[in-house]
Amino acid sequence: MLRYANPANFLAVARIGIPITGFVSGVLFAVGLWMVFTVAPADYQQGETVKIMYVHVPAAWLGMASYSLMALSAVGTLVWRHPLADVSAKALAPLGAAFTFLCLVTGSLWGKPMWGTWWVWDARLTSVLVLFLMYCGIMALWNAFEDPARAGRAVAIMTLVGFINIPIVKFSVDWWNTLHQPASVARLDGPTIHPSMLWPLLIMAGAFTALLLTLHMMGMRNEILRRRVRTLGLMAAQVGEAAE
Repeated sequence: MLRYANPANFLAVARIGIPITGFVSGVLFAVGLWMVFTVAPADYQQGETVKIMYVHVPAAWLGMASYSLMALSAVGTLVWRHPLADVSAKALAPLGAAFTFLCLVTGSLWGKPMWGTWWVWDARLTSVLVLFLMYCGIMALWNAFEDPARAGRAVAIMTLVGFINIPIVKFSVDWWNTLHQPASVARLDGPTIHPSMLWPLLIMAGAFTALLLTLHMMGMRNEILRRRVRTLGLMAAQVGEAAE
């Protein structure tokens, strides 16, 4: 993998990977949405509102996964000085924030008919809201520094400190008494969801994951090009100052 630490090599990989993952995402979305509306049954208690799950759950998974990948990138920045680690982290931040926001919105839409309220301050919802605010803080910190290297180190430290919230989000329904239902897919004793609902959910999760990979590569590509333009601009300014 070290050979892809070179931005030029990554750009070559992204040139091929972006169309492939984008195509895979489109196919999985088409299959997943078809299964959601034709195969997946309505819940005997929740009715058709249960179909919000097919967006809400993948958004929640990817909100946490994006932050976990940012934490790995933070280690790469601070320990190995990987040239693309902070590029990866910067590209992931708005994506993770978007998925977390989507999780909060769809959760509220699902919670209103089920719980009778748009929002409750229980452990799961509050910890996900904290995750979204952490994403917002990280994006603000990126924009607080002019030098990308300094920003990358500051963001890496903040990201690793905030990672403590990820296990809280995951296990909050087990540690505290919450309105949110416990895990029904990622369980040691196996999923408790019927296959007619599980398979559409997994396919939708795959579609969202492929979309995340596509947007992540596009974001990294754009950040690499942005930094090249910045470097050329600084070099041109230095040449102009020397000429004067």
